[in-house]
Amino acid sequence: MNKKTKNNINKKRLITCLCCIYLLLILFLTACNLVNKDNNERKTVTSKAENKNESTKSSNENLKPSASTAQIIERQIQEKLSSMTIEEKVAQIFVITPEALTGNKTVTTAGNATRNALKKYPIGGLVYFSSNIVTPNQLRSMTENTQKYAKEIEGMPLFLAIDEEGGTVARIGNNSNFKVKKYADMASIGAIKDLKKAYEVGETIGGYLNKYGLNLDFAPDADVLTNSSNTVIGNRSFGTDGNLMAKMDLEVAKGLADNHVLSCFKHFPGHGATEGDTHDGFAYTNKTLENLMKNELVPFQAAADNDIPFIMISHISVPNVIGSNTPSSLSKVMITDILRKQMGYKGIIITDSMNMGAIVNTYGTKDAVIQSIQAGVDMILMPQDFKTAYRGVLDAVGDGRISQKRINESLERILRVKSTLIKNQKN
Repeated sequence: MNKKTKNNINKKRLITCLCCIYLLLILFLTACNLVNKDNNERKTVTSKAENKNESTKSSNENLKPSASTAQIIERQIQEKLSSMTIEEKVAQIFVITPEALTGNKTVTTAGNATRNALKKYPIGGLVYFSSNIVTPNQLRSMTENTQKYAKEIEGMPLFLAIDEEGGTVARIGNNSNFKVKKYADMASIGAIKDLKKAYEVGETIGGYLNKYGLNLDFAPDADVLTNSSNTVIGNRSFGTDGNLMAKMDLEVAKGLADNHVLSCFKHFPGHGATEGDTHDGFAYTNKTLENLMKNELVPFQAAADNDIPFIMISHISVPNVIGSNTPSSLSKVMITDILRKQMGYKGIIITDSMNMGAIVNTYGTKDAVIQSIQAGVDMILMPQDFKTAYRGVLDAVGDGRISQKRINESLERILRVKSTLIKNQKN
């Protein structure tokens, strides 16, 4: 074999080797790519699975029921109830004058006498009259101090109430020291069916009540004036049409609420249909429940349907509804069967003043208050003798005439409404 032939053979072998090496390199790289692809696919699948698990976990967490504000409030109410003594619970049922609380003749300030009295009698609220109201600064100072003592002692605010309807019944509006907008009466507004004006009444009154530290207005007047001989209501009422009355009253209530002031529809089942005046003595209507539901009770049904916080029950007798002359404020039929159950009212039922002639001329202080609570009332307004009434209720709970369950039912409603005051204070 010559040298040239040998070189050619060597070249061929080298080329073959290089080709083999090249093919092996291609096969190796292809295999690596396949492995990497498989690993990437595995990672992708794993990642998707992990993401899916995280998403599912997050969804499950979202599906878990969270405690709503209402549930939190209800839990707080039960905690407060469980921490209260029966003496504290019974005291919460009363709304009285600052004079009845302190024993002083005329109260225009809140100092040690108020603080010491609240320690002994941690009542639910106070109601102020013209004699308690002197000047803007005086009123604001009195209410601020009173609430400060209540927070220290009771751990919750008092209902600080007033009758401020506008027109003839306006403790602040008719005081010349207060430069607030005044309204002639509600009848003139009802006559022109001006719902915006009705809202303005509530908004204006609510604005200055809030400014002076008052959180409960015994207004609007929800008495449909169906008896032309009626002397106690007159132009305090928006008129004779229950449906219009309901709309007007709700507008007033909205104006008050927009200023963090609680409203109270009064005087269930309607003083506009009565003969006589419960301030002096016996007052009644001969209407049947069917007749009352068509007109006089329409505003109160609206109150129930729209969660108005308070309804005031009067001492009116309705013999053709309950079969006796028992005042509505002492009647289980009127309070529990009709207002609470039939009409579905869930708020606080408060009596009209228990020192009126319709009560004191026939019933003793203790007996009237006990009967009213037994009938389903939540709060007692101004008994003739607060301390006697308070001890009377405690005795009735002690001997079983009033159950603790009955007291707790009212306290739950009271605390529920007071929770809105606490919320408003925070805002």
